[in-house]
Amino acid sequence: MEHDYTYKDFDALCACQTLRKSARALTRRYNAALKAVELNIGQFTTLASLLRSDPVQISVLAEQLGMDRTTLTRDLKPLERRGLVVSRGDDEDARQRRLIISDTGRELMKHAIPLWENAQQETKKEMSDNVWTNLRNDLQNLTV
Repeated sequence: MEHDYTYKDFDALCACQTLRKSARALTRRYNAALKAVELNIGQFTTLASLLRSDPVQISVLAEQLGMDRTTLTRDLKPLERRGLVVSRGDDEDARQRRLIISDTGRELMKHAIPLWENAQQETKKEMSDNVWTNLRNDLQNLTV
């Protein structure tokens, strides 16, 4: 079957292209907001996911973030170098690592969260609450 699509058609029709373009724009917005604390949005969401009382296995965190373990391991390196995340051996399984946010990381997040909240509010202003709720739910359905 032959198709006669132009780029304009493809750009308007392709859900993946539209989501990727939107994701890149949002990433730029959140990265700009977090620049003052020298974090990017990926690092911020990793740290935010570690704001818990117990250390978490890297494989569990990777699954929660929708990442593969190898990518998360690579992304953790700068956070560990900055002393924001601590990696420990798992008491139950020596092959596993458990991660915990450090006191330095918690302190940084006290400054980062308001910056993130500002970017979040800026983003949500561009759509109604109903649109945001429906969009979030629809996008979450894609991750299942």
